[in-house]
Parts: sequence; C-alpha cells; structure tokens
Amino acid sequence: MRPFDTPLPRDTAEAGSGALGELPVWDLTDLYAAPDAPEIAADLDRVEAAARDFAGRYQDRLAELDAAGWLTCIQAYEDIDRVAGRLISYAGLRYHQDTSDPERGKLLGDLQDRITAATTPLVFFSLEVNRVSDTALEAHFAADPALARYRRVFERMRAMKPHQLSDELERFLHDQSVVGAAAWNRLFDETMAGLSFDVDGEPMGLEATLNLLTDHDRARREAGARALATTLGANIRLFARITNTLAKEKAIEDRWRKLPSPQASRHLANDVEPEVVQALRDAVVAAYPRLSHRYYALKARWLGLDKLEVWDRNAPLPQEDQRLIGWDAARETVLSAYAGFSPKMAELAQPFFDKGWIDAPVTPGKSPGAFAHPTVADAHPYVLLNYLGKPRDVMTLAHELGHGVHQRLAAGQGELLSRTPLTLAETASVFGEMLTFRKLLDAAASPAEKKTLLAGKVEDMINTVVRQIAFYDFECKLHAARAEGELTPDRINDIWMSVQGESLGPAFTFMEGYETFWAYIPHFIHSPFYVYAYAFGDGLVNALYAVYQAGDPGFQDAYFEMLAAGGSKHHKDLLAPFGLNAADPAFWDKGLAMIAGMIDELEAMEG
Repeated sequence: MRPFDTPLPRDTAEAGSGALGELPVWDLTDLYAAPDAPEIAADLDRVEAAARDFAGRYQDRLAELDAAGWLTCIQAYEDIDRVAGRLISYAGLRYHQDTSDPERGKLLGDLQDRITAATTPLVFFSLEVNRVSDTALEAHFAADPALARYRRVFERMRAMKPHQLSDELERFLHDQSVVGAAAWNRLFDETMAGLSFDVDGEPMGLEATLNLLTDHDRARREAGARALATTLGANIRLFARITNTLAKEKAIEDRWRKLPSPQASRHLANDVEPEVVQALRDAVVAAYPRLSHRYYALKARWLGLDKLEVWDRNAPLPQEDQRLIGWDAARETVLSAYAGFSPKMAELAQPFFDKGWIDAPVTPGKSPGAFAHPTVADAHPYVLLNYLGKPRDVMTLAHELGHGVHQRLAAGQGELLSRTPLTLAETASVFGEMLTFRKLLDAAASPAEKKTLLAGKVEDMINTVVRQIAFYDFECKLHAARAEGELTPDRINDIWMSVQGESLGPAFTFMEGYETFWAYIPHFIHSPFYVYAYAFGDGLVNALYAVYQAGDPGFQDAYFEMLAAGGSKHHKDLLAPFGLNAADPAFWDKGLAMIAGMIDELEAMEG
C-alpha cells in the first residue's frame, strides 16, 4: 500500500484509457465466478461446519495432544482461515472497485457477519494455546519438524498471553467487532467516497482534488487545496466523532488487556520491539533539519518563492515534462527494471499484467489510492491502482508490484506463515521503486531530466519517511490527549498543526483550513499506528540497496529467500544474512544518510 498522503490522481476528464492505452481490470474469477456463485454458499457452509467440528474436537483438549495431533490441529485451523479469507477477499475486492454500489457493500457486510459468527467457536484456540506450558510445546516441536515449522505462529499467539482476557470476553469482542471498529471504518470510507469538492465551480472527488496539488498551474494547486479545506471543514465534526469513538474504543480494550501504551498492540502485531520503533522515530525527527527543512528551502528557490504554501509541497518542478506515460510504457519500464535486478523478479511480476491481476482505470466509486491484496495462499495477489499516466503513477505501479512479488513468494509458507509483519511488508515494494528509479536515473538524457527525477525521488522519500513519522507523532499525541477526555475538532486540528510545522520546517506557511487535512488520511481510522511501517520499510530498503550496490554476488538469492520467508522468521533473522540489524540505532542513520546524499546532489546542481 502506498502512503495515502501521496496524491494518486483519479480525474477521468484529463486522461482516460484512450490516452493511456488499454488499462487492465480485475478478473476475480480465480476466487469466485460471480457474487451469486454456488461456491460462495458452499464455502460459507464449509467454514461454519469446520469451525464447529474444530471446537468439538479440540476445545479443552489441546493439552492432551501429542506432536502429530498438534500438527493435524494447526493445519485444520489454517484451512478454515484460508477458506474464510477467500470469501472476504472476493467480497472486499469487489467493494473496493465501487464503494458506492449498495449491492457490493451488502455482500461484504453479509459475509463479514456470517464469517464472524461462524468463527466464534474458534476463539478458544489462542487462549487455550497460551495455557499450554513452554516446556510441553518445545517438546512437541522437537518431536516433529513439520510442526516446528509453525513455531512463529505459536510465538505470535503467546506474545499476547499477558494481554488476553477471559474466554467469554474474547468471544464477546469477536462477535461485537462487526458493529464496532469495522462499522466506523465503513462509515468513514463511504462518507469520504461521497464527498464533493468544489474547485472553481467544478465538483470533484477526493482523488481528483488531491491530484490538483501536483498541477503545474499554481492557481489550480491553490484552488484544490482550498476546496479540500472547505469540504473537510464542513464535515470535520463527523470525522472528529469517528476519530474520538475509535480512539476511545481502543483505549478501553487496551486497558482491559493491560497493554502499556496505545502503540503496543501495533508493535505486537508487527512483531517489532518498541525500542526499535522509538529508535526509528527519534532518528527521523532528529534528521528533519537536514532532510525536509533543507529540501523544501531548496524547492522554494526553484519555484522562485520566498515561502512555500501547502499547495506547493508536491508541486512539479518548472522544467518537469508534462507528457503522459501510457500503460504499455509504464509496464515496460517497471518490468525491465525488475529484470535488470533478476529475470526471476520480472517473471513473478509478468502475470499481473497478463491475467487480470491489476485494476488500473479510474472509475466512479473506486477506492482511492493503491494497494496489493495477497488474498489467500492458494490463489494470488491483486493490485489496485488509479492510473493516470504521471511519473508518480509509474512509481506506484513499481511499488505495488513489489508487494505482489513478495506476496507470491511468501504464499509458499501457507496461510498462517505467509503474512509478513507490516515492518517488513513494505520492503519489497520500496525496493521495487528504488530499482525503477535507478533505471530511469541512469537513462536520463539531460541534467534537467536527472534533476527532476532526483527531486521526485527525494520528495517520495520525504513523504515516506518524514511525513509518515510526523503522522505517527500525530497519532501518539492524539491518543494521549483522548485519554484525558473527548477531543473537539479544534483540539485535533491543533495536534495536527503541532507536528506539521515541526516536520515541514520554516520554508512553509500554512493556509487557514489546512488544520483539517488530518481528516482524509484513512490509516488513522483503519490501522492505528500503521504509518511507521512506511518509514521502517524505506530505511530498511536504503540499507539493503547499499549492500546490493556493494556488489555482493549472492544478494539476489538472499533477497528472494528473505521475501519467501513471509512471516516465518523475526526481522533480526531475516536481516542477518545482509549484515543488518534494525535494533542498532545507527542502522536508521545509514538509511537517512542516503536521502541526505541525494539532497547534496541537488544542491550541487545549483552551483
């Protein structure tokens, strides 16, 4: 998934599929033939029956199992998860194609309800696993290598042992989830999809309006920013209500689970130590002056401005080529960059183009942004884009295909072990971007083209590292303030502005209305504290790319082995073959130094 803060255009009036070539759409028949396919009903029945059978066979009996019994048990659990995942993946992907279609929303809601109810009997499993002694589990792992392969699954379950509730309360939270956070998430999505932004008398959707912030015409950029401020401001009470409710719900559950901080559940889910995240955050914040502050001062000079306004942050450089990049050219650019690293990488990416695994056109009601969804281990990933032919769209294609390659390789681990923690889930995507960027930079025909490419990459890295850590600080401050009482929209706005000035620096002035721009960032709603994963991934890739550039002949094999491991290993074990350790505070400085070095290059071009 791309950082949502990076505008991804959806203005069909400016560039349709005719100008860009034939844009691919999803073929979801590899999951189910149609929304009324009999296989959907059959799989729902299968999940319900399998969950009942699982509970009947194993509840209150896990401690009695031998190693072979444990293996049969975990494989049965994995199979239920796989079938349920296929159902939700299909309904979810159809919904993202058109969130305004009530039928698609109903199918997703109905399946979520049925599957939540069907899997309630499984709640006992992780709770009872955590009552089995370490000694007993280790003995079973030693007795059966096939069971030992699932060690990380058990370790992740047992990480929650100090925070689990009674069996009855865990079942209640499971059942209640569909009318809790999931319902508020859907309200946010449908509200945001239905908003209209008035740009000089022309109504636009969110993505088309965000796209104006990258327009060459400064007046159009300003018009887009002011339209965002007007519409977000008019709806800010609703977004504040959603945010307050979700933050309070999270605080209640965290208190019951005795979690030490609002961020703790995300760190546990990501399989990363809090001190590693803190080291990342501190390194990035300390680097603000030599990264974002310095770059934006440079950009102000390029644009001939004393101060940048918020609508200048993602402005193109005056010399930037305005030509659209057709779909065929985008595909060739990314695949050739991948092949330059390894033919295997291009081969893994090719089916996305050939088999309906990408949905690229801009269509009414389509979800904003871009993502790669892994679906289930016995199917394949799907990539969603909103492609309009800008250079950043090509980089987004490279990013999401990196996810897709990673997900295809990790699928060999099976349903429970293929899921990569968020801290490593951005590795292949950012690496794919870096490969594509380096190919374009090497092919630059002029110093002006090189400068444009280099500046674009620096901006993307600032959006991925500086911007996302500022988002993380915003969330930390917001949840801390919510613990003291309900937050008014003005209070949330103030928290937002406190991190914006610090991260963007003195080159900016902030228009009235910018204080509401927190409201359109979906990560704050869907995945609290997700955002640091982007900075983690970027810093990790910068360090990895330095190892690659050093010419290690075994790098490609080690890289593919790391991706194929999925969630079966801890980040320390995955990075060890490259001589890297994310727990070392100096690790993050190395990655940040790469960004600073690019800014050095840009400053040298001024002389």
